[in-house]
Amino acid sequence: MFIKCWGSRGSIPVSGEQYLKYGGDTTCIQVVANSGETVIIDAGTGIRQLGATLDPVDTCYLLLTHAHWDHVAGFPFFKPLFNSNKVVEIQNTTFSSQPVKEIFKTLMSPPLFPITQEDLKADIRFREDFTGSFSIGSLKIDSIPLSHPNGALGFRLTEGNKRFVFLTDNELGLDHPGSASFDDFISFAKDADLMFHDAEFTPDEYPQRIGWGHSTYTEALELAMKAGVKRLGLFHLNQDRTDKEMDRIQADCRSRLRSSNSVLDCFAVACNMEFTL
Repeated sequence: MFIKCWGSRGSIPVSGEQYLKYGGDTTCIQVVANSGETVIIDAGTGIRQLGATLDPVDTCYLLLTHAHWDHVAGFPFFKPLFNSNKVVEIQNTTFSSQPVKEIFKTLMSPPLFPITQEDLKADIRFREDFTGSFSIGSLKIDSIPLSHPNGALGFRLTEGNKRFVFLTDNELGLDHPGSASFDDFISFAKDADLMFHDAEFTPDEYPQRIGWGHSTYTEALELAMKAGVKRLGLFHLNQDRTDKEMDRIQADCRSRLRSSNSVLDCFAVACNMEFTL
């Protein structure tokens, strides 16, 4: 499978010369199966640029981790929605008692937005069967409830013997209602070839932000090591975290790994990073 990050920033998009290396767009991940299907995880602002590259793709599939605004803000600007030759199949998950179809309907309605869902040209299909464990092409997809306010989902995409695990917006230091446990996350991520995990806070910042739904980078590192993950990408970068600060966090993680003689590869996820598993 091919994986590309189109946005790794959390909470709100940012701009400025201090954010050029890692990028300012919010969450959007593209996964292309060996069988050809294009799966998109989250519709943050990064989906705008992704949409402009999908002219050759007739059908794409959209999964949402949750419906907080940094994960859906790019949806109205996703170009395939305005093309009558395109099919967009969307996982119709329910978040806070609202199915995704209704959430997008609210997002694209006055006074929030001037263009409504009825104005979209694409064949948009909301899929009730994309739940729990399901398949899209050669990808087997499993989900797990994350520890986040209002609920959220993490995903594991498996193709052959390769695994990509995506656990953004996940507070490992606190179990929110309905969330899986730390041990559950270890099992879910076991032996993953690549995992992206929420690394919003530093250990010093977290005590003032308990309950906000995000982890420290050291907790993400601990989870990856206990799960035997091969590569860990630090994700959901803090809105105020500059490139230099992210470089220091990445360096600290690598220093901790050397001290523990771990073979885990750890890096901060930047916009436009690409991976092939």
